[in-house]
Amino acid sequence: MQDKKNIYRKRNRHIILNRILFHRILILASIPLLIWGWLFFTWKKLPSKIHLKQGTVEEFDFAIPAIARISKREQKIGSVDLMKPVTLYATDTDSYRMSIELFGFINFKETEVSVINDVKLKPVGKPIGIYVKTKGILVLQSGEFMGEDGFMKKPSALLQEGDYILAYNGEEINLKREMIEKINASNGEPIVLTIKRGEEIFDILVTPAKNEAGEYKLGIWIRDNAQGVGTMTYVTQNNEFGALGHGINDMDTSALMELDYGSLYQADIISIKKGNVGEPGEITGYISYEKEDFVGKINENTTEGIYGIVRKSFAEEVKEDYFSVGLKQEVHTGPVEILCTLDDTPCYYKGEITAIYTQNESTSRGFRIRITDEELLTETGGIVQGMSGSPIIQNGKLIGAVTHVLVNDPTKGYGIFIEDMLEH
Repeated sequence: MQDKKNIYRKRNRHIILNRILFHRILILASIPLLIWGWLFFTWKKLPSKIHLKQGTVEEFDFAIPAIARISKREQKIGSVDLMKPVTLYATDTDSYRMSIELFGFINFKETEVSVINDVKLKPVGKPIGIYVKTKGILVLQSGEFMGEDGFMKKPSALLQEGDYILAYNGEEINLKREMIEKINASNGEPIVLTIKRGEEIFDILVTPAKNEAGEYKLGIWIRDNAQGVGTMTYVTQNNEFGALGHGINDMDTSALMELDYGSLYQADIISIKKGNVGEPGEITGYISYEKEDFVGKINENTTEGIYGIVRKSFAEEVKEDYFSVGLKQEVHTGPVEILCTLDDTPCYYKGEITAIYTQNESTSRGFRIRITDEELLTETGGIVQGMSGSPIIQNGKLIGAVTHVLVNDPTKGYGIFIEDMLEH
């Protein structure tokens, strides 16, 4: 009997020792994961870019064991301890670099500090008609077609979706109609096309073939312009504007359209399709392309929106007051107001910021918003297509614009920080 008890004791002791050993191994194995997790959290906590307003004191509390060494065009200025609250101030617009060293000696992250003018912006929130002409001719797709001889042809094998055709036999070409006419009049002779693919420009040789109707074709689908309705975000005291909060992408290739020129026109809302789960809503507008309805010129199409100049008369018609800019460090979760137009007049509607993503790679998804205004929810179901660019106000400052809607919940979406739009 005593022997059995001893066996049980030894067995239990062995089990306990194994458990202790297992827990120790588990703890040791977890230490690297905890360290990497802490490093990742710390890296995310530090912004890649900080904007400051000229002549304004800004305070930051990073609370991490690191030293930030500040320089300007390779000239060292000083250093600050990021474990303590940091006060930043600059009298002139300029750019600085903070080289952040973890524990004072491990190169960890580079943060750009940009000092910008304390500009005043007038929020607009009105629908605008947009027309953009591509720089060159955009290739949407290439494929085969049935030839006159009954065999499949693919003369466009060297072309890819998203290519821009810049020249035809050395001559600049910009119009889809002109391209079609030239190919049909080629008599099947080889053609040299100048192509822009990404940042690379090169020539290719293609030979048109006759289709079943006896017309010369390359077997490509092309586009040279785009139109649509969006919302203007702001105008400046110099009649400059920013709109949309995201770029104009081609609907087929999803690529950002390269702009040759663009124009803005007056737009009137015809109808609003209410958004539902899985089915985004949409504002349908009528665009008048008459000379007297010309609003302004688009100079840039970027991932953060479209930018250019509006007529002085249009800027003067905007009834809103000028607002100060709210930078990222001033934005917080909580109530906001969204300025948008559902009929003829821009109105403010209630919403809230539910999450902030200062390190998001996509600037057009800087923070999460939710519509709380009952009137807006009744009319639209939340955020709908065409509201992109609607200005967002918090604590009396213009902080950003609406950019996207969540397809599975139209009451929610994303916004872009106004400072990211002001980069342009």
